Amino acid sequence: MLVNLYSDTQTRPSEAMRAAIASAEVGDEQRGEDPTTIELERRVASLLGQEAAVFLPSGTMCNEIAIRAHVRPGGDEVFLGRRAHPIEDEAGGPAMLSGAVLTVLDGDRGTFTGAALDAAVSAHPAHNRYAPRPRLVCVEQTANLSGGTVWPQERVEGVLEVARAHELRTHLDGARLLNAVAASGVAAREWAAAFDSAWIDFSKGLGAPIGACLAGSDDFVAEAWRWKQMLGGALRQSGIVAAAALYALDHNVERLGDDHARARRLAEGLAGLPGIELDPSLVETNIVVFGVADADDFCRRLEAEGVRMGALDARTVRAVTHLDVDDAGIDRALEAVARLRHQAAATGARTR
Repeated sequence: MLVNLYSDTQTRPSEAMRAAIASAEVGDEQRGEDPTTIELERRVASLLGQEAAVFLPSGTMCNEIAIRAHVRPGGDEVFLGRRAHPIEDEAGGPAMLSGAVLTVLDGDRGTFTGAALDAAVSAHPAHNRYAPRPRLVCVEQTANLSGGTVWPQERVEGVLEVARAHELRTHLDGARLLNAVAASGVAAREWAAAFDSAWIDFSKGLGAPIGACLAGSDDFVAEAWRWKQMLGGALRQSGIVAAAALYALDHNVERLGDDHARARRLAEGLAGLPGIELDPSLVETNIVVFGVADADDFCRRLEAEGVRMGALDARTVRAVTHLDVDDAGIDRALEAVARLRHQAAATGARTR
């Protein structure tokens, strides 16, 4: 059986979650008559310290709708960390849908400071007709492609303080926010309430097959609904999938710490193998990023051994733990990588 560490998006609904889906009470979401979806939106708004929320099919749609609701088409500037999801994985959506200029801020492992934001905004004063208009700053918690980094709370607060000083809008990409909660002990509301918009995903570590919720003020969510309508419309009897998200909130949040423990064990085992570049102390949540000589070849050979990981670039591999990978799966993954690395080391020794 495949040990699938490609992403926490690979999770499959449990039998209990499937039962919740099958018994969901449903109605027409468009008319505000789906009670399961209404309950999910209420729960998420409360969880994130916001007034309202809207259920959407994906986190990518949450980001794209939020950016479009916040910016004005025609050159507004959006500030993000390097390798943030809207830059790397949303097919140029902010440019196409929002006409936004994306400015990358460098910092420590996918995060950036208020000082970095201040310098970038000051370089493009709002009344300079030659420059894009600073408008929105986005924080991705956790920083996925940088290894699941948890933003320090004081760093987030520093960014929000600078954003307020420059009258910028703020958006929290919370695809793995609850992983940050599990790792830091800081409640989701404390991370999210001060942002103009925030969202959480249900189809990653929480194990649902689909869905995310975008939250903000009543006015913001009304505008987000308008863009939801424009980009595809209501989901009709959406309680079928909202029920899975509610089940995930009730049963799969507290267990995220198990994924983190397995990620640390995986990292510690990998770090001791030849040809692996990895500092296990940097693994904070459920994402392990490490270096090898040829990432594509490594992943191809590893999958032939029954373990799937993903190449981020020519020399970088990502492995993500989740509820479908247990302790035995971690053992099998480490054994498979060890076989490959020792074979490679032996081959290298023979050819020198």
